[in-house]
Amino acid sequence: MRFGEILKTQEAEGKEKHVPLIEIKKCPECGEDTVMVWVGKEVPHPNTVEHHIKWIQLNGVKQNGQVIHLGTFDLGPVYALPKVVTHLKLNEFKRLFALEYCNIHGLWENSIEV
Repeated sequence: MRFGEILKTQEAEGKEKHVPLIEIKKCPECGEDTVMVWVGKEVPHPNTVEHHIKWIQLNGVKQNGQVIHLGTFDLGPVYALPKVVTHLKLNEFKRLFALEYCNIHGLWENSIEV
C-alpha cells in the first residue's frame, strides 16, 4: 500500500466536514500572503474529545518542484477550532497542499494553485 492510497479527497463521503479548505489573501499590514486552512468551514466538524481534528499540515511546492514543509499545527479537542492562519511569502511557490487528521475518519488532503 502507498501513503497516497489512504488519503481522502473531495470525492470521499463526509468531505463537507473533512476536506481542508485553503484560502489565500494579501495582508494589508505586512504585504505578505495570509494563508488560512479551514476544516469544516461550510459544515462544522465535531470538536469533542471523542471526535476531533488532531492536526493540520501545510506544504508547498516551489516552481522548481521542491517540496517544502511550511508548518504543522497541533490542535486540542474542545478548545482549538480546526482553522489555522499563517503569513507566508508565496512568490516562489506554485501549489500549496493541506493535510488534516481526524481521529475517527483518518487523513484528508486538498491543494490549491498559488
